[in-house]
Amino acid sequence: MAFSKQQLRKFADLIRIEIPDEKLEQMNIDSVVDWLDKLQKIDTTGVKPMLNPAEHALPLRMDSVTDGDIRDAVLANAPDKSGVSRGYFAVPKVMDE
Repeated sequence: MAFSKQQLRKFADLIRIEIPDEKLEQMNIDSVVDWLDKLQKIDTTGVKPMLNPAEHALPLRMDSVTDGDIRDAVLANAPDKSGVSRGYFAVPKVMDE
């Protein structure tokens, strides 16, 4: 299957890459397409789909609170202290009503 220069230019535009005309004429995209056609013909019946070829699992740890109940210490760092007494950070207004 041979691709025209216009088709290759359109492919390059679709994938957002810039290929100079002299490089476009040298590209041997047909061999890549032939290889992909061969991959499509491989019989994969009985092969379990996987997201990652590595067969290991990440170690899990217990989800436990280690630094809980430090709200007052965190709010002490607030640059605007007007909301601290009510338990929140005060920020400048960003929207008009």
